[in-house]
Amino acid sequence: MNLTFRQLRVFEAVARHLSYTRAAKELFLSQPAVSMQVKQLEENLGLPLFEQLGKKIYLTEAGREFYLYSRTIAEQLQEAEEVLAELKGAGRGHLRISVASTANYFATRLLARFSRRFPGVSFSLTVTNRETLLRQLEENECDLVIMGKPPEGADLETTGFMENPLVVIAAPDHPLVGEGQVPMERLQQEVFVVREPGSGTRIAMERFFHDQGVTLNTGMEMSSNEAIKQAVEAGLGLGIVSIHTLELELETGRLVTLDAEGFPILRHWYVVHRSGKRLLPAARAFRDFVLTEAPGLFPQGGGRGSAAAS
Repeated sequence: MNLTFRQLRVFEAVARHLSYTRAAKELFLSQPAVSMQVKQLEENLGLPLFEQLGKKIYLTEAGREFYLYSRTIAEQLQEAEEVLAELKGAGRGHLRISVASTANYFATRLLARFSRRFPGVSFSLTVTNRETLLRQLEENECDLVIMGKPPEGADLETTGFMENPLVVIAAPDHPLVGEGQVPMERLQQEVFVVREPGSGTRIAMERFFHDQGVTLNTGMEMSSNEAIKQAVEAGLGLGIVSIHTLELELETGRLVTLDAEGFPILRHWYVVHRSGKRLLPAARAFRDFVLTEAPGLFPQGGGRGSAAAS
């Protein structure tokens, strides 16, 4: 068997994405270059690894078997790179960081501050939803994740570092603006714009209202905090978002927070990695940096509220 590490790396990326285009983007190669590497690998092995049906590609039986071996080899190569990088110390290296979409409002500030302190460390930053974060952790695709509390029983190391209060937001001309301690019964009469099922905010919101015996009138589902804020500003209903997403809107008066019964819902942010994962000095330095620096970025949530774990 005559193959190269480059061919293995290209094949692993194509097999993981089931896409030549996405693999090429990840590897900073042209799509023809990726296709050529796969073709040469198939010729060396004497078996087709992919088949195309319509516009989609699929692994053949040989491809599925070879993918298992390629993942093992890729992980061993990554471990070798990490061991060598560890000898260089915290001031150098590359970190793969993934953050929940809500956390991105402060994560970029953290990265900017960390980069000034450790200019030799480079980053890959992925901003995505909770489901994808958990998958990335499971498949060891990232070094550290910043997210709400992961599910119980997951094989993960988690450390809380900052409160994440969820608040009720409204357009400035909403009738409830200015009222004190809006009761739960009154909130039931309003339409709420909410995040998609499975998001950390949606899970925490539903758990909170279920515990209160309250069913909200949810008029629209949005896949991002920005979409919720814009919908609320347009008068399509109330919303529930992290206070950390509202800095600009509150400063400009485009949105206001309501003084609602039981709010804020107090959640927490966590820095997470796989249990047993050997963190390089740069990753350990960034984790420690998050734990010490992040709480100073925003005032901690206070006042009356209810705890929500997720």
